Amino acid sequence: QVQLVESGGGLVQAGGSLRLSCATSNRAFSMYAIGWFRQAPGKEREFVAGIAAGGGSARTADSVKGRFTISRNNAENTVYLQMNSLKFEDTAVYSCAARRGFYTSSSNDYISWGQGTQVTVAS
Repeated sequence: QVQLVESGGGLVQAGGSLRLSCATSNRAFSMYAIGWFRQAPGKEREFVAGIAAGGGSARTADSVKGRFTISRNNAENTVYLQMNSLKFEDTAVYSCAARRGFYTSSSNDYISWGQGTQVTVAS
């Protein structure tokens, strides 16, 4: 398993931007696909974006497509989620997760999770 730490959340006005980071000290980080998920109060956990271990393939959910971008820097053991044009409905706890193999949109496929970071968008 790999220990993950998210950062970058906070309070932002609608239309604003935030960049979340998912970092680890594990030197095998480049062998893991990473997924970003979010969970709003009273709602199920939702896939946001995923990126392959080498960074050559990535996908974002339809709900954030064109606004969110996932990227990674394996030299820095970090995955980023750039969030632009934020909407009130983006308010949630955002968590990153790791798995061997390719990224998927199912949270059940991931073996390691960070503690999450709160993103609050004021309307």
